[in-house]
Amino acid sequence: MQWPNVEPIKSTRIYEEIVRQVKQLIADGKLKSGDQLPPERDLAEKFMVSRTSVREALRALQSRGLVEIRAGEGAFVRDISVETLIEPLALVILPHREAVGELFEARRLLEPAIAALAARRATREELGEMERILEDQAKEVSQGRTGVAQDTALHAAIANSAHNRAITRIVSALMDLLSQSREESLHTPGRPTRSHADHRRVLEAIKHRDEVAAHRAMLDHLIAVETLVTGARGEEARPPVGSKRKAP
Repeated sequence: MQWPNVEPIKSTRIYEEIVRQVKQLIADGKLKSGDQLPPERDLAEKFMVSRTSVREALRALQSRGLVEIRAGEGAFVRDISVETLIEPLALVILPHREAVGELFEARRLLEPAIAALAARRATREELGEMERILEDQAKEVSQGRTGVAQDTALHAAIANSAHNRAITRIVSALMDLLSQSREESLHTPGRPTRSHADHRRVLEAIKHRDEVAAHRAMLDHLIAVETLVTGARGEEARPPVGSKRKAP
């Protein structure tokens, strides 16, 4: 393959700049899963750095799950998941309330539809797992804890039961980005109990195979959490007056 153009390195922490550029090439689709990177010597020439810096960059890329280094063969781009590419954005996005609001908007668009899919597709075993998670959450809440681990597990279980790997990865990434905000919301007095009740309503709709009710229950839950986290009024998150909402 023809190696893409890269920028000469000027940073004092040289290997990090190499990592940044390689990650960008992957994100842009210029480097794809299975592509082999040029040998260390060629990379050093292209980036105009030492081979030591290239080796440090390759080790960092390997530790982050972006490349695989095979002895005697070289470095190859791994099968990259959504989570791998999006996780570093969390440190940048989370401090900005407006961006958190945008992430909640994404959740409002995605997760109610996913709950409706779960009502259609969840297996008996998956419903049993959701029930177990809710029972664990009830125990945590009754002992004065937030139940945040079970909160995360339930949303992941609902996404998994849609039986769509892309959906599972996207929801996982969104939950990771909002983990700090979600945990903060669960420290609000009374919120863990309300969250458990919301989850129970969602699960009951899924168990009854009621797609519309599952969609509505999940949307109401997300609006309540968003109101706590961002200070947005619940009405702002709802559809305009007169509009009709339909489950997919």
